[in-house]
Amino acid sequence: MPRNVLAAAALLAMLMPAAAEPTEIVVRALSKDAKFIGTSMGGMRVTLRDADTKEVLATGVTEGTTGDTKLLMHEGGGRRAQLSDPGSAKFTATLDLDAPRLIEAEVFGPLAQRQGAQRAISTQWIIPGRGTGTDGWIIEVPGFVVDVLAPPAHVRVGDAKEIEVRANVVTMCGCPVEPGGTWDADKYEVQAIVSRDGKEVARVPMRFAGQTSQFVGSVPVDAAGFYDVLVYAHDAASGNAGVDRTTFIADRP
Repeated sequence: MPRNVLAAAALLAMLMPAAAEPTEIVVRALSKDAKFIGTSMGGMRVTLRDADTKEVLATGVTEGTTGDTKLLMHEGGGRRAQLSDPGSAKFTATLDLDAPRLIEAEVFGPLAQRQGAQRAISTQWIIPGRGTGTDGWIIEVPGFVVDVLAPPAHVRVGDAKEIEVRANVVTMCGCPVEPGGTWDADKYEVQAIVSRDGKEVARVPMRFAGQTSQFVGSVPVDAAGFYDVLVYAHDAASGNAGVDRTTFIADRP
């Protein structure tokens, strides 16, 4: 073949855009100091974007189990310890990429507990035809899910002198909290901050209620008014925290 023909073919190949390659991206949301956030908590909404243009490339929800406790909750796994098993919750998308692309992944949830939902964002270069590793793209989500069970919102309590406040506290993946457990209730601070007519009037420590993940305390009602009760949980070791709130109305003079 003449040299000029070869040169023209080489130039044409250089000018032609590279063929797009199907590229699988696996995203997992990992509850800080706990396990994967999956179906049991409604999953995490995952959105993949071009990090520069913010074009949405894919969206969906993580599905699957919270994973293997022994794989996740160990102290000596080492630098490349595998965290996931085949059933561990994930979101998978396949993008057609013709060049390396900086991708932004956003996770939001857990979707079944919106009062405890958090948003976490990470960016990563994705290479055409290359995967996201054995465990996928793991994004850590801090916090606790706190769910005030009693009293129900806006209830009238008449002339009661005290009201029981009960709350459920779990990790973002829904893992149970109990004394001496992997997630040790004795190491967490759970407290109710009580305001009446907009002014703080009490802080009430809440104790483990004897039922997995539940905490209870008694709020004094010493005057009529509109009461706002904010319950928080905090772990000093991990920094995890979560909040929920309720209200009630007292008619006691």
